[in-house]
Amino acid sequence: MLTPDVWKKSSFSGGGQGDACVEVAHRHVRIAIRDSKAPARATLSFPPRAFAHFIEALKAQPPA
Repeated sequence: MLTPDVWKKSSFSGGGQGDACVEVAHRHVRIAIRDSKAPARATLSFPPRAFAHFIEALKAQPPA
């Protein structure tokens, strides 16, 4: 399991307590993400380029 040192919560946290989001951490050559409501659960990690493509695809989506 990947355990990055520093997790950063999304600046676009939704919900009343800001807990409807993901957290992101940069660890060596991977970008890790996890659910902020369940940080001890599974963590996903991606190469930086793949993560950048993912973020760009999200930005291209119209707001819900």
